[in-house]
Amino acid sequence: MSATPPPATDLLPPIRRRPTRVGLVAGGLGTYWPQFPGLLPQLQESTRYVVDRFGRLDAEVVDTGFISDAREARVAAETLRTADCDLVVVFLTTYLTSSMVLPIAQRAGVPVLVIDLQPSEAMDHATFDTGLWLAYCGQCPVPEVANVFRRAGVEFRSVTGHLRSERAWARIERWVHAAGVRARLREARHGLMGHLYPGMLDVSTDLTLLSTHFGSHVEVLELDDLRVRVDDVTDAQVRDRSALARRVFDVHPSVDEDDLDWGARVSVALDRLVEDFDLDSLAYYHRGLDGELHERIGAGMILGASLLNARGLPAVGEYELRTSVAMLAAQSLGVGGSFTEIQAIHFGDGVVEMGHDGPGHLALSSARPVLRGLGVFHGKRGHGVSVEFDVQPGPVTTFGLGQDRDGGLSFVTSEGAVVPGPHLSIGNTTSRVDFGGDPGEWVDEWSRTGIGHHWGLCTGHVARDVAAAASLLGIEHRHVSAPFDDADGFARSIGGTTP
Repeated sequence: MSATPPPATDLLPPIRRRPTRVGLVAGGLGTYWPQFPGLLPQLQESTRYVVDRFGRLDAEVVDTGFISDAREARVAAETLRTADCDLVVVFLTTYLTSSMVLPIAQRAGVPVLVIDLQPSEAMDHATFDTGLWLAYCGQCPVPEVANVFRRAGVEFRSVTGHLRSERAWARIERWVHAAGVRARLREARHGLMGHLYPGMLDVSTDLTLLSTHFGSHVEVLELDDLRVRVDDVTDAQVRDRSALARRVFDVHPSVDEDDLDWGARVSVALDRLVEDFDLDSLAYYHRGLDGELHERIGAGMILGASLLNARGLPAVGEYELRTSVAMLAAQSLGVGGSFTEIQAIHFGDGVVEMGHDGPGHLALSSARPVLRGLGVFHGKRGHGVSVEFDVQPGPVTTFGLGQDRDGGLSFVTSEGAVVPGPHLSIGNTTSRVDFGGDPGEWVDEWSRTGIGHHWGLCTGHVARDVAAAASLLGIEHRHVSAPFDDADGFARSIGGTTP
């Protein structure tokens, strides 16, 4: 009996960027130190625990140390400003004045999270004196800081808890993950190759919006940028890539060997294109004509784009730039995101069937993905190999990027579950998603949010993480949840979720 083939993620090295950079500053009111000599050492011990917990996160931590007055706060603020952090966390160990926190928020120039974590769940009231109590009053300045932030026009965010509260740490980690999304989009280079699929008005995006909303760069590419790299691929590279495809996929008998080799050749060239232009995502489309070379290249991209998705670089068809951005955000949250649209509804089972032709995110597949040969790509010219799989069963989140009349962008989410059932075998990714209510009503409410007809299907329930990322990016978050048929369902359904 042959060994079970390794999953795609074991064969495809991930594409990585720099880790999220978190600035950390702890502080308390220095007036207390001579009054209560045991207080500062206790607060410093709590700070060491917080520093250690942050050190366990997938983030680079810039620790400015402990501050005791406004002058030290300004020094810490300057350190954080030059460190180019993605998020600054201020740990209120006890009471301190808002004058110690405001300059940090103003000078760091990035979102700030205030945390106050007392040493344990509760004080021992029978034995505590004033000095011991002061270690538990980090909550006291939270309203003060919030008031001053509001007056200064600084967005206020906070997490209150105790040092070893996993609930509090889960909320803190959500903000760190959200900062990772902000950082990823702020530095992202999105490749856009080819042209708009004719007639898809919802897909059309003003490229400047990504720069003004997120700080991203859009690299406009020609299909010839890929063509010249296809020409440079060697036969040995094609053999190696075809062999990799056979290790990653179950290759269906319908696959023509020449089509597989062509897909492998284009895949190698795609990797080179991504490296040469330093891309973080890629959206493409080319209509083609009468089997000319550019048509063949466009039709041959599914294999290579799917392999890039599995490595953490969203690569999508139909020129869907906004969805590639949402999928990159999902990737930074560690939940992938496979290119998706509505395919049908099974009203009897109460599910929305969704997926897409073309590339998919192989790392999300419930089983070994299938490579199927297609003589016709529906709605597109050309022929070749296509990818077929179902997203892993269990909790999922639909996540896309909406656009409004005024050009404003929004994150749009809904949470459901992939459930088992029949699937078409037509070379598409397809998943059956139960959103906990009537699937027709879900389609109606989802469509009213400003989403286009594409989005990413992500593993896990991550709407709160997306909401936190939207907060840090300064855009709206719209969430659709069951039930969908209340009189005020729309207003309530898109009201957003609390991070």
